Amino acid sequence: MIWNPNKECMSRDEMHDLQGKRLQKLVGYVYHNVPFYRNKMQELDIAPEDIKSIEDITKLPFTTKQDLRDNYPYGLQAAPLSEIVRVHASSGTTGNPTIVGYTRKDLAVWSEVMARCLTAYGVTRDDTFSVSYGYGLFTGGLGAHYGVENLGATVIPTSTGNTEKHIRLIRDLKISGIACTPSYALYLAETLEKMGLSKKDVSLRIGAFGAEPWTENMRKEIEDRLGLKAYNLYGLSEIMGPGVSYECECQSGSHIAEDHFYPEIINPDTLEQLPYGEQGELVFTTLTKEGMPLLRYRTKDLCTLMSGDCPCGRTAVRMGRIVGRSDDMLIIRGINVFPSQVESVILDMPEFEPQYMLVVDRVNNLDTIQVQVEVRRDFFNDDIGRMLAMKKRLADKLKSVLSIGADVKLMEPGSIERSQGKGRHVIDNRVLK
Repeated sequence: MIWNPNKECMSRDEMHDLQGKRLQKLVGYVYHNVPFYRNKMQELDIAPEDIKSIEDITKLPFTTKQDLRDNYPYGLQAAPLSEIVRVHASSGTTGNPTIVGYTRKDLAVWSEVMARCLTAYGVTRDDTFSVSYGYGLFTGGLGAHYGVENLGATVIPTSTGNTEKHIRLIRDLKISGIACTPSYALYLAETLEKMGLSKKDVSLRIGAFGAEPWTENMRKEIEDRLGLKAYNLYGLSEIMGPGVSYECECQSGSHIAEDHFYPEIINPDTLEQLPYGEQGELVFTTLTKEGMPLLRYRTKDLCTLMSGDCPCGRTAVRMGRIVGRSDDMLIIRGINVFPSQVESVILDMPEFEPQYMLVVDRVNNLDTIQVQVEVRRDFFNDDIGRMLAMKKRLADKLKSVLSIGADVKLMEPGSIERSQGKGRHVIDNRVLK
């Protein structure tokens, strides 16, 4: 099923024409309503009439998260406050939070793209869907919530917390779909098993997982333990929230709602636009947003873009799985290390739980990395020889993937703190000194 075939199955020529017209309108809108963009464009000697097609997007300035923080709270808002009907905000733990205002039209677009996602996963009006992202200022909860309602399915706004009660609701209400972070899905599975239940006791069949990077091995782990089909859901607060892109049943990349969000891949060092298929930093321009439209927003997410029709019938450009972020990439003794690489190795070994922590430090002017990982209960025992052999196997595999040696610390089952939101997997003590 396809929610909106007129937009999701447009020919490439039709899409480029639509994107060009929307970009022209957007540039004029921000030029006259956002002093930040008007100043940026004047510095580059660009006027709105210079933008004639979507290819002209490379003439426009980039926007960064720091720009949003520097213009806190409403400096990048284009619509007057009288037209803003909702405000969300991202975390402000490292500075001012990023404040994002939405008009009624923005919320309608958001509900539309989320309905596209859910339909691609196979959700119908007959489904009961648990939204287990956090509600409130975080965009995940309400974004998915309104998408489920727009589609006509039944929404259960469970949010996070009280996981045992959540599992009882999943069982008793015969909830068939769930939206949450991959980390929380694994925590849910773990709690289900602790309660003496299994996937056979629940009716879950569809999972929409996002808000943090995850791997194919993690997908298989979630599917095996919860008995559902796991789909990727991508979005970010600055652009809209969840619904920017989504997998279909083919699961060959995530379809971007590119009639609303124009994607680019750039070299994060040179800022040059890269061709499809090359890995780089993902950049989005919000083609239809009214409240806080953004030009060429640098997401810091690293991935590739793929063109070509999908067997599902959708023609939109697809994005590959996020392999990491350019700003939380770890550099250990000159080697680039992503937590997702470590996770992939761990989940490929049956001895370990998908619970781990990377502890990075500097000892005698040399970077060190320790990988703490929980051993599955079935494999955890007092046989020191077997435990040392297990530790060596993991250390060897990590070295072959990361190209550097890591100190492996085997942890007892249940000893690493669980997350009900975005999973935290890195402690970098170097920045604390």
